Amino acid sequence: QVQLVESGGRLVQAGDSLRLSCAASGRTVSSYSVAWFRQAPGKEREFAAAIAWIGVGKPYGAFVKGRFTISRDNAENTVYLQMNSLEPDDTAVYYCAARAGPVSLIPVEYTYWGQGTQVTVSS
Repeated sequence: QVQLVESGGRLVQAGDSLRLSCAASGRTVSSYSVAWFRQAPGKEREFAAAIAWIGVGKPYGAFVKGRFTISRDNAENTVYLQMNSLEPDDTAVYYCAARAGPVSLIPVEYTYWGQGTQVTVSS
């Protein structure tokens, strides 16, 4: 079993930056692919970024447009999402998810999920 806990979400202004953290416990996630998804009210869960267990292969969602960077620290069992130039449309609950396999853009292919962290961007 893997438990994931997200943190770092808060209210910010447009143009600000945030770094989200996804801390894993229970089992090491160094051999897992980890992804960030987001879900805004009334919308489907949307892929933001993913990183393979060796740290390469970092696909990003189309909306990211170079503003976000995903990284991982296997020694700390933590994956990060650095978000820059935030926009009001980035307002959502951000979830991290893990799977024992290659990265995927599809939510249902992830086995483990965190509870989410709220990011709110004011204009």
